[in-house]
Amino acid sequence: MFLPRGDTALTRRARSGSSLSAVVVRRDRRRRRYERQGVFVEEAALAAAEAACLADAEARARRRARDARRRAAEDVRFTAALTAEILRLFPGCPAERARDIAEHASVRGSGRVGRSAAGRALDAAAVTAAVRASVRHLDTEYDALLMARVPHNRARARVAAAIDAVLAAWAAGGAGEPCGPGELCGPGGPCDPCGPCGPGGPPASAPDEAAEPPASAPDEAAEPPASAPHEAGEPPVSAPHEVASRVAEGQPPLA
Repeated sequence: MFLPRGDTALTRRARSGSSLSAVVVRRDRRRRRYERQGVFVEEAALAAAEAACLADAEARARRRARDARRRAAEDVRFTAALTAEILRLFPGCPAERARDIAEHASVRGSGRVGRSAAGRALDAAAVTAAVRASVRHLDTEYDALLMARVPHNRARARVAAAIDAVLAAWAAGGAGEPCGPGELCGPGGPCDPCGPCGPGGPPASAPDEAAEPPASAPDEAAEPPASAPHEAGEPPVSAPHEVASRVAEGQPPLA
């Protein structure tokens, strides 16, 4: 007889009282693993297990309530520890954002990285993977690319640089919110820890291309002197005293 999963006590008692049993599993394509669906047990063993479960149902209910409270307290402590580890690795991450990432990654039974063995041990790689997943979905166009039927591997490759820039800014303690979907987020962008001008900071102010001319420009050319009475090549006119001196000496005056 098939007994579906869900009641741990009934399943355990039915299998222990049955000489033959078989586990039914099904392949989960999304999680890429086999999940148990139930068991086949003998009918007499199942009836005896049901009677035993009815006898101590109240005690088991009280125990389940105590276990639920214990697990809730453990989840609160783990979420707080995961939040603190995120802020330690990425001091520039806003505190509220770090808490949201921790709460999302640490949901019990979700199969996310926070519930893995490495995540529960607060491994740096697992914590970084949780932060990277949050940045990928909230701060890049990754989801829009998937809706546009872009393959997962190509979509991840297209947003990898933006994710790395946000993580680098948070790891360096940079303040401010990361870029939104569709914004430039990479070397030289607003998420670049080196600033919008990349390594080296903003460029020095360039000098003026050309010196401005003086306010009042000089005359284009000096005015030429007054024109001489004779053109070039002709001897100048002699002064009067020179003419008299030459006549006295018996020499003809110059023209």
